[in-house]
Amino acid sequence: WPKRASADSLFTITSLCGNVAMAGQVVVVVDPASTGGCVAAEAVKRGYSVIAAWGTEITPEERLHVPSVCKSIRYHAEVEQLSTIPETATAVKTAAGDMPIVACIVGAETGVTLADHLSAELQVRTNGIFHGGDRRNKSVQQRAVKAAGLRAVREALGATWDEVEAFVDKEPFPIVLKPVEGGGSFGVKLCMTKDEAKAHFQLLMDSQRKCSAQGAAVLCQEFLKGKEYVVDHVSRDGVHKCVMVWVYDKRPTNGAAFVYYGMIPVPADSDIAKQLIKYTEGVLNALKLDNGPTHGEVMMTSDGPCLVEMNCRSHGWDGAWVPLAKLLTGGYAQPGVAMDSHVDGAAFDKIPAVYPSPFKAAGQNVMLVSFFSGTVRTTPGYDKMKKLSSFVALQTGVEVGSKVELTVDLFTAVGVLVLANSDAKKMEADLAEVRKMEKDGLFTFDEEVDPVQVEPSPDTIVPSGRRRTESFESKESKENVASRWSVTTKGDERLDPLLAAVFAAGVLVGLLAGRR
Repeated sequence: WPKRASADSLFTITSLCGNVAMAGQVVVVVDPASTGGCVAAEAVKRGYSVIAAWGTEITPEERLHVPSVCKSIRYHAEVEQLSTIPETATAVKTAAGDMPIVACIVGAETGVTLADHLSAELQVRTNGIFHGGDRRNKSVQQRAVKAAGLRAVREALGATWDEVEAFVDKEPFPIVLKPVEGGGSFGVKLCMTKDEAKAHFQLLMDSQRKCSAQGAAVLCQEFLKGKEYVVDHVSRDGVHKCVMVWVYDKRPTNGAAFVYYGMIPVPADSDIAKQLIKYTEGVLNALKLDNGPTHGEVMMTSDGPCLVEMNCRSHGWDGAWVPLAKLLTGGYAQPGVAMDSHVDGAAFDKIPAVYPSPFKAAGQNVMLVSFFSGTVRTTPGYDKMKKLSSFVALQTGVEVGSKVELTVDLFTAVGVLVLANSDAKKMEADLAEVRKMEKDGLFTFDEEVDPVQVEPSPDTIVPSGRRRTESFESKESKENVASRWSVTTKGDERLDPLLAAVFAAGVLVGLLAGRR
């Protein structure tokens, strides 16, 4: 059992029972939620003692967004962020005891800034403090990209409407408003008029103040026309390895402008992937992101790639994509390579500069969209999905008795489905069947619901006998999802034995319960 801090110490450490680490070394994971849970699980799998360092920004609900495998992890200790970085580092060192701390790795989005500072204070591999400001700040990112001579978005940043009004007046509509920090499309809105932009600006500022967000402000940006991609990298000493490029399938749905329908892998040998990888590595250099995992959201416009935002951590989506990434590459995915970048240089060197092409299988991550809402009586859609020839895994927080809302963002999605098959045509046919299931309805409900108070989107389907309901900002449903997401998997015998083995080894690490 690890030591427990004395009552008069400067900090509070919650120590948990843990197995004696084979390596006798400590890895610190800052905010090990969402895909950060995959990173923590990877460290445990390798025999390290793991200390969970919780920052002040992550909420109690967000701490619950962890993979199923992480629910059974026995951290060596859990440390709360203190008023200063040196005090927090002292708490971590005390929790580690006599064991050396070999790495401090970021987990969830909320831990980015703390991880930068804490890793530097602990004198382990770090990106250090960026001279241009907080790397997590989207405006800081755009300024750095522009200074590096790369395409950057036109924007204005402000904590008051007066600071952005001149930009709004001259920028062609529509324009995009978003909080200066955060991820998962939360708070992002495409505004069609000045009045709409002003109203959303005030809403974002009010919500940031309520949750005591550091550096609360709103970005008003040009609307980038094109297709959005996400480019996943892991870096070590400034050497960047691209581990996957995905293209987002976003559509206007249920009154919302940007609803995720899925994430599709892009072949590495395609011209568009080559452009995106080169541009993104320029962004990493501009932000001095020399170590660890990142994923950049990049729009391919008529005049080339343009950064939407750089997320200085592992790709989110709760790690649902990890099993598919391993199938596509033949064995590796970002969380594992992220550990390599911090603790195993030889293993990192063996990872190719760009992921293999052609892919080892055909596959896609499918975000499940609900066009209906109510209290779930049965889940016939899920039952049908599990019988598809391409079914690999389903993670969802929806079960009998759950309250389902219309899907308007990542928080209100009703699951993530992983499809993969050695036969691309069969995978596409199964995907088409899933989309039909959504339109027909994935669930039956106990009761009818009140009509929705937003304009219906072109994708909204309302069969007779069912009505839509208000779907925005339901705290109850988000907390419900946080604590009750579960995972169902099935090995696909159509994949060759090597891929089946890869999936079997990796699925528990990759699938998460939650959001973002």
